[in-house]
Parts: sequence; structure tokens; C-alpha cells
Amino acid sequence: ALEEEVVKSKMGEKVGLPCGYEIPSSESILNYRVYWQKKNKTEVAFAHASGKEVDNSKSERYKNRTEMDTRNLTLWISPVEILDNGSYQCIVQNHRTSRDTIVVWDKTVTLFVTADFSKPNITTEVFTNSCEPTEMVVRCSSHGGFPKPQISGTLNNKSAVWNASWVSKSNLNLYNVTAELWLSVTKDVIFTCSIEYNGFAKSTSLLLKKKEGCVIATVLPPYNVITASSIIIIIFLLAVTLAARYLPRHGKCSFLFKKQ
Repeated sequence: ALEEEVVKSKMGEKVGLPCGYEIPSSESILNYRVYWQKKNKTEVAFAHASGKEVDNSKSERYKNRTEMDTRNLTLWISPVEILDNGSYQCIVQNHRTSRDTIVVWDKTVTLFVTADFSKPNITTEVFTNSCEPTEMVVRCSSHGGFPKPQISGTLNNKSAVWNASWVSKSNLNLYNVTAELWLSVTKDVIFTCSIEYNGFAKSTSLLLKKKEGCVIATVLPPYNVITASSIIIIIFLLAVTLAARYLPRHGKCSFLFKKQ
């Protein structure tokens, strides 16, 4: 028989991979061999023969982390690690005699392991100090999750396109994600950052405010310009004063001369 099944688990939990085969009550498990192994690999997660576990055949990575239910042949893994992610084969052999061994069951079980990302963290950096729209960079980051996530952002529930984003892996094959968005804020807006992975999602929202108030610096003219302007103004005032005194007298003398 060839069957496939999908099982999901989170890192650190205990998970059971069902083999889907039970030893008939009329027969003894002593006549059976059961192998749980990583498909397309040489890693043996658990082996059972002659009524007991074959511990020396187990891969080092599964030492002290796997056990099997001898009734329904379910493989239990605890605690689950990210590297456990993948497909497993449950192979059941019947060996009534040492020469007569047949495969009576072969089932594939795919294990999807997830690890929760941290709640997205939003930070801002403002670049302008004027009355113009507030220029800022918004960064959103999350870490320690699996599988590779999708990161999205919205402004007042409208999709925002990231200017840059990058994903990195840690030593445990967990993912860290960071994204940046450059904004010109002309009014207060709600920004939301969301992380989505394997059907799970986490999000954080932040109110982005336009910077209020503005300080306009007045640039004073140089000292020599102030001095020159002052002299010109003083000369102009003296000229006006002299003209005011001279012009009325000059006009009166002209009138008397003509009369004589």
C-alpha cells in the first residue's frame, strides 16, 4: 500500500506521525520489522525489530527524541526541530522466516514544521525639519520564525509597496525578516506591518504623525552691508532736510526780484 498524509507541528512541540497500519491481533509483533526513515535520505528516525527498538540504527539527530507506539506504529517526535521538516516513510516488513521477508506496508507522511515569528516591530526615522511634508523611513522587522515569511504593509488599509526587504537565516534555519518604506507624510496615517507564514499571521500598527509646527530661521545680512545701508539712509535724510530749508527761501527771492 502507498499512501500520503500531511501533519503540521510547531517547533518545540510533540508530534505523532501515523503509520496507518496495525499488527493483526492474530500475529505477534516479533514477526515484524518497522522502519521510520526520512524519505530520499539515509536518516533513520526509528527502527523496531524482533519486538524491540533497534537503537543503534537510529540517526544521531533523532537520539532520545523519537519513540514508537507498538500498537498502531505511530512515530512520536519530541521536541520537534526545524530540521525535522520533510517527508517520512513508514515501512513495515513481515518476516515469518529469515528467508521470507515481504513489505506489507509503505506509507509517506509529510511533516510541516513551523516556528512562530516575533511580533513585528515598527521603527521610524524622520529626516526633515521644515514645514514641508515630513520625510521619514519606516522599518518593520520580525525574527525567529519558519518557514520563509511574506511581509506586507498598509497605509490606512491601503497596500504599501516596500522599497527594500530582505530575509536571512539563523544557525537553526530560522528566518529573520526586515523591510523598509520611504514615506512623505502630509497628514496623520495608520501604518500596519504584517508577517504571514504557513497559514499564520502576526501584525502591528503604528500612528505616523506629520511633524507639527515649523521654525523659519531669519538670516541676518553681513555687518558691512548694514553699515553701508545706514550711511545711505543718513545722507538721504540730511538731503531732504536741507532741501526743505532751502527751497522755500529760494522761491520767495525769485518772486521779489521779478516784481522790482
